[in-house]
Amino acid sequence: MPNYDYECQKCGNRFEVFQSMNDLKLTDCQEEGCGGSVKRLLGTGGGILFKGAGFYQTDYRSSSYQAAAKAENGGTKTEAPAAPAAAKPAAAAAAD
Repeated sequence: MPNYDYECQKCGNRFEVFQSMNDLKLTDCQEEGCGGSVKRLLGTGGGILFKGAGFYQTDYRSSSYQAAAKAENGGTKTEAPAAPAAAKPAAAAAAD
């Protein structure tokens, strides 16, 4: 069951309610003596679940897929390209 966020249109009170998806939306503010109407706020969705050694989709592939990928790549990881050589500063180049 999800949590829903509501905001009162009269007093600005924000609150969270744990309710079933089949329950009707709330219409009245929970603040004592307010009596204003509430609006359900848009949620951010489900949380992200990080598991395992890394956070890439390929980390969760089956072992047979991973074995085939290793065989295809020759069992080696690709290395990052070397950084380009630093350019001479303009002042040093003009002095030469």
